[in-house]
Amino acid sequence: MTDIGLSHLSRRALLLASVYAATAPVAEAQTPTPRRGGTMVMLVHPEPSTLATYAVSAGNIPPVTTQIYEGLLTYDWDLKPAPALAKSWEISPDGKTITFRLQEGVTFHNGQPFTSADVQYSFMEIAKKVNPNGPVILAELTSVDTPDPMTAVFNLANPAPYLMVSLSSNNMPIVCKSVFEGTQPLNNPTANRPIGTGPFKFAEWNRGQYIRLDRNDRYWKPGLPMLNRIIARFIPDAATRSAALEAGEAHFAAYSAVNAADIRRLQANPILGSTTDGYGMTAAITALEFNMRRPQLAKKEVRQAIAYAIDRQFLVDNVLYGFAKPATGPLSSVFATSGFYTDQVRRFDVPDRLEIANRLMDEAGFPRGADGKRMSLYLEINSFGEQWLRQGEYIKQALSQIGIDLTLRSEDTATWLRRCYTDYDFDINEPFYSAGADPVVGVHRHYVSSAIRRGTTFVNNKDYRNPELDRLMDAATREPDQARRAALYHEAQKILVEDSPGAWLCEVQYVTIFNKKLHDHTGPLGAYQALDRAWLDR
Repeated sequence: MTDIGLSHLSRRALLLASVYAATAPVAEAQTPTPRRGGTMVMLVHPEPSTLATYAVSAGNIPPVTTQIYEGLLTYDWDLKPAPALAKSWEISPDGKTITFRLQEGVTFHNGQPFTSADVQYSFMEIAKKVNPNGPVILAELTSVDTPDPMTAVFNLANPAPYLMVSLSSNNMPIVCKSVFEGTQPLNNPTANRPIGTGPFKFAEWNRGQYIRLDRNDRYWKPGLPMLNRIIARFIPDAATRSAALEAGEAHFAAYSAVNAADIRRLQANPILGSTTDGYGMTAAITALEFNMRRPQLAKKEVRQAIAYAIDRQFLVDNVLYGFAKPATGPLSSVFATSGFYTDQVRRFDVPDRLEIANRLMDEAGFPRGADGKRMSLYLEINSFGEQWLRQGEYIKQALSQIGIDLTLRSEDTATWLRRCYTDYDFDINEPFYSAGADPVVGVHRHYVSSAIRRGTTFVNNKDYRNPELDRLMDAATREPDQARRAALYHEAQKILVEDSPGAWLCEVQYVTIFNKKLHDHTGPLGAYQALDRAWLDR
């Protein structure tokens, strides 16, 4: 295989793009020595609609783009900040100034030197304006000073301790100012041919087949990366994805790339390994979103009735095959250690839940018709894996018990996102949320009224507006005392569950499946960090 492209290869040859024979016997009783070279095949599902990760937060983009873009920081296994493009930092005693000292000798893939001007532009002109997380995470950021090329000073209106857990390449990638200045970010020529400072360079995107990333020979970390290239493969069929792993034709699959129904079987395969490590910042929850612009769903009783009608344990057992637990609200129970989580909210998992749900539908003014139906609604099926269709099929059955006739609608990813986040042409949507290391990072944007931003994905598309909830979230953003901050989040959870702008279903435990010949592939951020140290034992 040469570096000039893969478009001439057959589909079968591409699956066999690895330079080693996956069926070779595994060495015993010794730690293999890291070896440079080889091609790693990574399964990504579904195929991204764009690589503009600075403006679109869909979870299938970062496995590719975090190889290309870098952030100011990365994180250790305790999820504490560690150096990336910033080699060190100082936070002022009042918490309103953060001074980052930048790595020297770093160049972008186009040869341009990395400086503080790129940091200033990335945050003030890109992240604050077009990043889905920007208006919430960077609300306190007023300016970025550049006293010299290797120093960037963040000026904050108020302390923002959560900011330091929000600066990875996934959340806040650093872009090249000279490439973006004077352009529309989403229409920039590099939106789908990204240029970063990371260990791998974008080489080719064969739509419907793969993205190829080649080694950055000028990477600033000495001796890295280890691999020659990474191939991100797109295989629509879940069974075929699993078969590629079993045959040794793919080496790595994370998040929804492996169907939950296949995980147990793949774990029993001797050439494969699995891990749940690397999902510490995920805190993933499956949920429903209700479009409150619809007259039926504008009524709280209807939204609550839908939440009562769904048996969350059934979803855990039969859709996610045990790799989950029932959710109680918008915050995952992983936040229990910080004190932020509470289950002292309205509970929908009560024995008489269907009786309550039907009564609420009556009270909302939707009696059953002669055919037993009260209303008809559409459910938009999440395009990120087969389990979402299975979940939708169950929800259709569950809601029929309370007189709701649900029609399932499946579309490609781009159409699904446009329908739900730009056109608002939906009744119920079934996304999943990743909360991140702090609720400000991944929870606020789904519920605060300031995050109603047409055309921005995975924000408040529900038209949910509650001034008291806004006040609590705003106060929690600024509150430095952990106990008082926890009390604010407890109150916010009670309000949100009572209002039910969504229905929270399951806390998901993702599993990464990998070929045992692939080493050093899992870090604190899992598939959302660079695979610069990954290598193949050939």
